[in-house]
Amino acid sequence: MKLMVRQIVQHRVFEYFIVAVILLSAALIGMETSDALMAGYGDWIRWGNNLVLFVFIAEAALKIFAVAPRTGDYFKDGWNVFDFTIIVLALVPSTGDLAMLARMARLLRVLRLISAIPELRLIVATLMKSIPSMGNIMLLMGVIFYIYAVAGQQLFHAHDPQHWDNIGISLLTLFRIVTLEDWTDIMYTAMEMHPYSWIYFVSFVIMGTFVIINLFIAVVLNNLDEAKAERLNELRQPPTRDNLLKELDQTQKALAQLRQQLTDIDSAALHKD
Repeated sequence: MKLMVRQIVQHRVFEYFIVAVILLSAALIGMETSDALMAGYGDWIRWGNNLVLFVFIAEAALKIFAVAPRTGDYFKDGWNVFDFTIIVLALVPSTGDLAMLARMARLLRVLRLISAIPELRLIVATLMKSIPSMGNIMLLMGVIFYIYAVAGQQLFHAHDPQHWDNIGISLLTLFRIVTLEDWTDIMYTAMEMHPYSWIYFVSFVIMGTFVIINLFIAVVLNNLDEAKAERLNELRQPPTRDNLLKELDQTQKALAQLRQQLTDIDSAALHKD
């Protein structure tokens, strides 16, 4: 029984079904934002939310049953803990003081799409793995921002106090520049006072936008390659006894079919003679 349940929860069709339920949950959450839809179909939407929650609870119960009595194996997987936490939060009553928390918990169901799709899990794992390396890049970016913020405040605060009045405003202005949002307007204003101010802005855009952002991308891509390699190593784990027996059974069936084909060929040859 446990083997059958394990095969069900690991089957591709079951995964597709859970993804479809998550998408249905997202659609229902979106419908709840419309007063017109809630007025006309509120009962159906609430019934749909209860059905989605029931499917999630049933999924968790099946996965726990599949590894019983070693229930702890279910919670060793961080994604299972994530799914189970969302289910627990979804059981919060949707009335009274906890109504807002219940609505936010339903919104978290959409995040289950990440845990349901292996490719998304790989991307999230890559981002989490990239955080330490990104910290070093953020430190470098912070140093560059601080130097340019102090320099910008000293150079332009008298002519353009709206953008360079103090170091805090200067940092906010630099953040706007690094996003390339109308940064040329700030540059032209500065150039009214200092014609060569474009050197300051162009150098910061090159350093802050092209160099630093490309460093972020390089770190993520490098960790993505490493995560893919680790995933391949996991898939190459030694086969289990059940898998070996299954492959042996398939091989025996294939040999039996070959013997039957050889027998049929020999019979046809004898009839021709």
